[in-house]
Amino acid sequence: MPYDVIVVGARVAGSTTAMLLARAGLRVLAVDRAAFPSDTVSSHQVQVPAVARLARWGLLGRLRSAGTPPTRAVRFDAGRIVLAGAFPASGGVDAMFSPRRTLLDTVLADAARSAGAEIRERFRVERLVWRDGRVAGVRGRCGRGPEVTETSQLVVGADGKRSLVAAAVGAVAYREQSVRTFASYGYWSGVPLDGGELYHRPGCAAAAFPTNDDLTMVYVASPLSEFAAARRDLDGHHLRQLDGCGDLGARVRAGVRAERLRTTPDQPNVLRTSFGPGWALVGDAGAVMDSVSAQGIAHALADAESLAHAVVAGLSGSLPLAAALAERHRLRDRTVRPMFDLTLRLAELRSRRVDHLMFAALADRPADAERFFGALSGTVPADRFFTPRTVLPLIGAAGWRRLIG
Repeated sequence: MPYDVIVVGARVAGSTTAMLLARAGLRVLAVDRAAFPSDTVSSHQVQVPAVARLARWGLLGRLRSAGTPPTRAVRFDAGRIVLAGAFPASGGVDAMFSPRRTLLDTVLADAARSAGAEIRERFRVERLVWRDGRVAGVRGRCGRGPEVTETSQLVVGADGKRSLVAAAVGAVAYREQSVRTFASYGYWSGVPLDGGELYHRPGCAAAAFPTNDDLTMVYVASPLSEFAAARRDLDGHHLRQLDGCGDLGARVRAGVRAERLRTTPDQPNVLRTSFGPGWALVGDAGAVMDSVSAQGIAHALADAESLAHAVVAGLSGSLPLAAALAERHRLRDRTVRPMFDLTLRLAELRSRRVDHLMFAALADRPADAERFFGALSGTVPADRFFTPRTVLPLIGAAGWRRLIG
């Protein structure tokens, strides 16, 4: 019996899509080459709007019961100016979380199973099945087992930034910017934090947030141009970057690193066409951006919810599936473009005069500082804060004269 939907990839975007579709009564198969729990490179941060989604879906308790600490207070250190505040609430939630992916992905895969989806681990998709010019399923195998064919009305690519599904269907990349940074992060014990910490320096962005097992996740973004030299001593480069971030370097050096450092230069910035005959893309497979803004998990959850609504509408007959997916694509672009643009700006790792003037103004305006934190976390749309209409009144006439003088 064919499935209604096959989802290729069962991490955040894939398991969430499978869960929501199964909860709507569809017959869903999700496959992944990995087994759970397992780790993957990640920015970790589940921003406040994404936490609100997890709460609404009844999953936040699993993260809490596993000892994932909430983060409410946040400091943004721009060198001469430090902003302290909190993330604006969203959907009744006033904290973000930074869970290990070994936990988050397992929670979501278990939730998809509980909803009735079939999750097939260690399954490698080798090619798509086509019928009459449409994608009609997948062909692959579990481990070294025999090759099998599974068919469906829709195949969803949730297989990340190097998506096999996107490549196989020729999904068009209609906005693509070059890689700008490489990222590295590690876990330390004995690094005291009063909340989340963000650092903005020329040539460096850093973050420190509490995660599971009483560990602190410490992240650094550096210019891609430095990667060839940095890879000779990635651990040393990571620590030297932290040394330029207030006392964070000293605190990290006084702690104990729990695991090896993770480093990746594979940080594309791409928007792709997200649907076609018999197929759709979700999460990083369709829209991926530099980890410097830590929006990957939040985008995956929001995108999965949007796609699930469209698929249910299309397969229930309330709308033609192609029309539902087209409208969802337009919604995705309207939603993701402001953060995509902000991410590209952050990934330049530059220090602009207008930014310093804005930070100085925010230091004396706590309500506007909270909106700034909201724009960084996705609670406030980025294009409603980082605009001349917002920034110019903040810096005032004197600031404007200094900027153009």
